[in-house]
Amino acid sequence: MYDVVTLGETMVRFTPPGTLRLEQAQALEVYVGGSESNTAVGLARLGLRVCWLSRMTDNPMGHVITNAIRAQGVDISHVIWTETDRVGLYFLEEAATPRESRVIYDRRDSAISRMQPDHLPVNIFKAGEGQLLHLTGITLALSPTAYETAQRAMELAKAAGWRLSFDVNYRGKLWSMDTARAGCQPFMQAADVLFMPLRDAKPLFKLGDSMTADDVMGELRQLYPQATIVMTLGAEGAIASGANSVTARQEAFPAAAVCRLGRGDAFTAGFIYRWLSDPNDLPMALRYGAAMAALKYGITGDMPLIEPSEVQAVVAKGGAAGGIAR
Repeated sequence: MYDVVTLGETMVRFTPPGTLRLEQAQALEVYVGGSESNTAVGLARLGLRVCWLSRMTDNPMGHVITNAIRAQGVDISHVIWTETDRVGLYFLEEAATPRESRVIYDRRDSAISRMQPDHLPVNIFKAGEGQLLHLTGITLALSPTAYETAQRAMELAKAAGWRLSFDVNYRGKLWSMDTARAGCQPFMQAADVLFMPLRDAKPLFKLGDSMTADDVMGELRQLYPQATIVMTLGAEGAIASGANSVTARQEAFPAAAVCRLGRGDAFTAGFIYRWLSDPNDLPMALRYGAAMAALKYGITGDMPLIEPSEVQAVVAKGGAAGGIAR
């Protein structure tokens, strides 16, 4: 039934126009974004059958979120609706250097933070009904019950013979490094594909700042020998190492900076898409991930609203030339 199933929180995002501060804004732009649903949208637009699981408040804000995700071809039919609780929000102030852009969360006691393991649609977690479950550390950090729900989803998927993709996706405003390391450990040990940026891997595993990406990858290979490990390096691209310890590298494709949000999720979607068709071709999976990330960099909003032909062009040519297609 599904190629990929995801579970997580999606929020409504409010952003002042341009680089205005919130205190200056007379109007706010509205977007929809969440790591797991961003990845789900990227995969659906590439042609996979994708389901997004969550718990959502049955009010106009909740329907803004689900309508936006459904419009991109993602199945939302298993979302749990509730008359109580609330929809998570976040605010983004875009800034010009040297001022830093700032995210302000307003998500405490959101509907998904009270999601329970028995809310999961166990009927979809069957052998042959899916290929892969994608989870992130963000869901684990939301609440004890959200953690338990993600853990139960992992158990159900593994029991059904599915593969697990896990993105550490550390958020310092949700939990500490020590808590994150302990909380993510069962998922990292079970993952078939493990994603994390180099900037998080070093403090998460208490590795020295002077260690190279290869050094860090070597440490992770020892800890998680079962997984294909994918480590993003920011402007330097990404590297991946399979369970056979063969390492592949990919430079970042040049891209104009329009919106930094969702680049990592787009990368994850591109990598998973290609990896599912050939887990041994890590160079091509990285190339698809890098192409998706570069294209997302030029798209306003959180979601990777990307056409497959655009990805194929970047993968084939090593970067798009821009201009106008007539």
